[in-house]
Amino acid sequence: MSPEPLFSIITICYNAAGTIGRTMDSVACQTFTDYEHIIVDGSSTDDTIRIVTSAGRPELRRVQSEPDDGLYDAMNKGIGLARGKYLIFLNAGDKFHRPDTLEIIARAIVGNDMPGIVYGQTDLVDDEGRFLAKRHLTAPDNLCLKDFAHGMLVCHQAFVALRRIAPYYNLKYRFSADYDWCIQCLMHSRKNVYTSEVLVDYLAEGVTTANRRKSLVERFRIMSLYYGFWPTAFRHLGFILRFMSHRKKLKNAHI
Repeated sequence: MSPEPLFSIITICYNAAGTIGRTMDSVACQTFTDYEHIIVDGSSTDDTIRIVTSAGRPELRRVQSEPDDGLYDAMNKGIGLARGKYLIFLNAGDKFHRPDTLEIIARAIVGNDMPGIVYGQTDLVDDEGRFLAKRHLTAPDNLCLKDFAHGMLVCHQAFVALRRIAPYYNLKYRFSADYDWCIQCLMHSRKNVYTSEVLVDYLAEGVTTANRRKSLVERFRIMSLYYGFWPTAFRHLGFILRFMSHRKKLKNAHI
């Protein structure tokens, strides 16, 4: 492992024996290997650690297992451990879309003079890793700060940030600190590069999904802070219709 790899891939997990295996495998099978894989485990009591430590490429992996104060506290621990130039968050159940995903991102970085952010598209999968649907928000060809006024247009896991511009997560937010984090990264990024590829298969039933109402309240607060209360309130009329349409598509995908 190089002292400063290109990527620090950070995986947060707790009692994730049923899903962590495919995450580990998707990292270990990458054709591009200039990375470190940091696993921050919240003292799991199931087989999570056994699965993690038995996965391929142990020489590129670091594991920390101890109690934490929730998802974003664990992510902050991962940032504190990271030595890579870019941060990628790939949590238990999520996986890279293809074996050459890191290679695609690396080419975008090298070909664009080390941009602040590289991003792409996201597919949604179920807890068995099966495709459900495209993400209801589509990443735009050109991304800037004002775009996040319309919601989290890029999935957190498909949002690759230069480590030196990335803040720690604001722990006053319990469910939507990733939205705030992405906005802050955009505020400090000199250039954002779109890959046009699906980068990540995202597990649809994550912590934010399971606490959707609380997450939406937090997101409204964050959006109002950066983009103004009344413009945010007006946009949410459209968000409600968009969410209802997406929920119907996911329901049909299960039938």
